[in-house]
Amino acid sequence: MLGIFIYFVPFLSVLKLCIAAQCSQQTAPYELLLWRDNLEEGHCAFMSLQKTQKHKGISCNGTGYIRELSSVESAGELGEILRLISMDEGILLAQVQIECSNHASLHGEIRTSSAGMSHNGAGGPSQVILAPQQHEQGLRSGVEPPPLQVSSLITSGPSSNRVDLVFFSDGYTEEEYNKFIEDATRLAQDVSANQTFYTVKPLLNFWAAFSPSKEVARFFVVSVTPFGLYRDGTELRGLYSSKPDTALAACESLQDKCDYAILLGNDPLYGGLGGEFTTITSSLANGALVLRHELGHSIIDVGEEYDGGFAYFGVNAADTLSSVTWSHWLSDPDTPPREERSVSPLQAYPWTLLNTTTPFSTNFTSSGQYSQYLVKFSLSGVPEEKDLDVLLDGANLGWTPPRQDIGIDRWHYNLAGYSALSEGDHELQFILKNENTQGQAQLCSVEILEFGDDSEFNSGIGYYGAFPTFDLNNETTYRPTYEGCLMRSVTYPNFCKVCLEGLWLSLLKRVDLIDNVRESCIMKSASEVDSSTDQLWKKVLELDLVPLAQLRHNTIGFTESYKITWSTGGTTLEQFTNQTRIEVDDDMLSYDIDIVFSTNEVRKDDQGWLTASR
Repeated sequence: MLGIFIYFVPFLSVLKLCIAAQCSQQTAPYELLLWRDNLEEGHCAFMSLQKTQKHKGISCNGTGYIRELSSVESAGELGEILRLISMDEGILLAQVQIECSNHASLHGEIRTSSAGMSHNGAGGPSQVILAPQQHEQGLRSGVEPPPLQVSSLITSGPSSNRVDLVFFSDGYTEEEYNKFIEDATRLAQDVSANQTFYTVKPLLNFWAAFSPSKEVARFFVVSVTPFGLYRDGTELRGLYSSKPDTALAACESLQDKCDYAILLGNDPLYGGLGGEFTTITSSLANGALVLRHELGHSIIDVGEEYDGGFAYFGVNAADTLSSVTWSHWLSDPDTPPREERSVSPLQAYPWTLLNTTTPFSTNFTSSGQYSQYLVKFSLSGVPEEKDLDVLLDGANLGWTPPRQDIGIDRWHYNLAGYSALSEGDHELQFILKNENTQGQAQLCSVEILEFGDDSEFNSGIGYYGAFPTFDLNNETTYRPTYEGCLMRSVTYPNFCKVCLEGLWLSLLKRVDLIDNVRESCIMKSASEVDSSTDQLWKKVLELDLVPLAQLRHNTIGFTESYKITWSTGGTTLEQFTNQTRIEVDDDMLSYDIDIVFSTNEVRKDDQGWLTASR
């Protein structure tokens, strides 16, 4: 706990406020970022060392460090990204020698890092052109970042005590600056205005960083753009960066203004990936949906929930029923979780262009032991119902696009069958009927799921249990809900409660609930002056808290609260409970402040991230 020692200076309006610093809350640690592009040789192509925002998990004695390793798809042949955080700069520099085989050449290339960004407070946007080596802050070895024109989109507080997300432009020409700002603003508002990140919005800042492209992007080939975003073939799926080191350098150049980089491609169709940085497109139908999902990977540090993947980890995944970590969210908390009975007899990712000559056909075998089924698939390039028929054993399943604005973009579909499949072989067909869609109509993925009856499988909205997820080898892990999470279904707008709790904890690990403690003096009124003393002044202590709970600017539809406790010498000052401003006499006392934030979106906080002290 931090002690606030206040020394009264008669007749002066300035107080000396001494705070015994707690490193996890008050002192900025150092962050070392390494990109190893050759895992066998341990070669590091990029290094950055600079101050970063606070981290509540850091040891105060300066002898330890946090090591985070990520191997992500968003840069194609990326290798590994290492992020190390410590209070001791020397410890991190020593790690360069351990982690990088080319550490000698890295040290030879070290130079000062690019500048941060000017900021005019929370009242409105700010802009500044950033050029490499503008200020003597931080060290970097590797590629230089591009010049960036930075604008504030949504500001909730100081970047030193917020999690900052930055949209970086890719494929926008100089003349398309306004379009980039409009696209970035739309996406930031979409994910934070009324769902997904809405309740944690006071913990976030959103920025837009513009760097013009020399040519209009063509994302099916590598174009001359700042970050080289491209697709792998004709698939509306992953969006890769051919310049991952530039993306890392761009984010690092903004220092504490960039915690999560979002590379925004100027393309109207589906695409994206998560990891050390997120890639998305400006797709009107899918841009925000993909952004939510990929930020879930990046911020909460969770794997997939949909079937057919390879990475299942984090708060939303369990290898066995006995290892379920969301027992405090179970709808039936008094009984051990059961496996909701389901099976996946078909998983395929054909990524095939459809034609009107030969229907796409695939077969699967059912055991006949389940009560109902679901056909899940995704399509692109098929804008109208009349263009395509989807048949199961010759019966038309009645596929239709859910929205007119989907057009040729990719979308995910669920067609439910409320009866049992018979035992034996079955055929699923996709029949393209419109010749004009050939060359663009593509079947991306297809899956069959079968479920037990209502006593064996609970598909109710809001039910939390243990639902099987089948990976690319059809091996099973478990997730918390049936279809109630955007990590399961990209078209769903919200996190499940388990992931949302993980979001809160991940963010509050880097955000202190106390923004500032301010002190001042005010003169006592005539009735307050004690004639036996010459004390004419009172001290005023004011807390600036992150605007949550009763301090929110906008009301939200659930329960949360701040509990504020003031004490001195171990004695609680009950008269000041839940007060953010107190007036005290001029005694030379140490005042302690304890903050506890409560929200019904967090039921378990083992590390105490929802607390703060001074």
